[in-house]
Amino acid sequence: MTKLDQMRAEALRLFKAAIAAADPARAVDRALGDTPLTTPGTLYLVAVGKAAVPMMRAAIARVGRDQTVRAMLVTNPENAATIPGCETYLANHPVPDEAGARAARALEALLADAGARDRVVALISGGGSALLPAPVAGVTLGEKAQVNELLLGSGLEINDMNHIRQQLSRLKGGGLLRAASPAHVTAYILSDVVGDDLRAIASGPTVAPIGTRSSARALMQDTGIWDAAPDSVKAHLSQPDETLDLPEVDNHLIASNRQSLDAMRAAAPEAQILNGRLEGNVAVVAPQLAEIFKSLPEDVPSALLFGGETTVTLTGTGRGGRNQDLALRMALQDIPGDWVFLSGGTDGRDGPTDAAGGMVDSQTGARLDTLGIDAKAHLANNDAYPALRAAGDLVMTGGTGTNVADVMIFLRRP
Repeated sequence: MTKLDQMRAEALRLFKAAIAAADPARAVDRALGDTPLTTPGTLYLVAVGKAAVPMMRAAIARVGRDQTVRAMLVTNPENAATIPGCETYLANHPVPDEAGARAARALEALLADAGARDRVVALISGGGSALLPAPVAGVTLGEKAQVNELLLGSGLEINDMNHIRQQLSRLKGGGLLRAASPAHVTAYILSDVVGDDLRAIASGPTVAPIGTRSSARALMQDTGIWDAAPDSVKAHLSQPDETLDLPEVDNHLIASNRQSLDAMRAAAPEAQILNGRLEGNVAVVAPQLAEIFKSLPEDVPSALLFGGETTVTLTGTGRGGRNQDLALRMALQDIPGDWVFLSGGTDGRDGPTDAAGGMVDSQTGARLDTLGIDAKAHLANNDAYPALRAAGDLVMTGGTGTNVADVMIFLRRP
């Protein structure tokens, strides 16, 4: 095994440690402790997101004896599983579909039965925003999906995207709380956003919205996607702002990107967490990271860890995702020595592809040249996936059943 092979194996080991630290079932177990889930009336268990299945399994295992339970989960097909006593809905991600809209209506109908003696336990994880579309009156699902496509290609940070999504949904921005009232809601939340803003995770179904209609409208105008938005969306966001009182709720953050970074550092004590809030467009982030890596002494081993969520502006028609795009861009940087760089999504899915991300090294550029692959042309077409696949540099994990944003690993050995 060559030095590069060893570093690639080490980077993959650290990436898997990050995923393991975000295990949803363990997170729910830690949060619930030894106290059974009980209530005088009916216990409603609701799980939404990519981690819905393991979170639901952990919660159902804690239900008190003889407790009446109604359970429902919504997740993407790849993470689907049958759980006895739980109604399961499958929906598309990242672009909402009619299956998700049916799930949203079913959830609203379920929560409409909850009364003051009942308790709702909401298990929320990343992906919940797209998986549970509930368009406001006057906006169709297709029109909301059109907005989502615009957002995904806009280069906006996830908080800003969810700011806009909230204003177009019945369930986001505290809508789940209103649907469950007068039952009390306790939410256990797995964070997939930088900074762990609960308002942005799954677009905040159990917290107050990030902003207002007017601020969402301003964001779309500033980003240049307002004119391309459907007329119904523009009409809704042009209405006067309204303030809605939210019922009381107990929100608990139970897993995050930072915990995954800490797990990687524990698995490699010599590693340093350099930035736990890495954001920005990959076209800007890649050269910034390269300058950091170039400044490191070449005769000293380096192991740097990053967490966060970058963005990519869609200008082409290729296949890829922000992590693959970032990895391919790093392969084009003139970084001295033998090194490896991995960028991956902890959910195992980077953009609309079956890859978690990319892992490039100091020889990736040479491999691409030998294959006659123009990496810059691929990047211009948002087409990192086939280039990385040809170079043997895709990170493939399959769906992980969790989601705490992205992690990046840089290793260099003298």
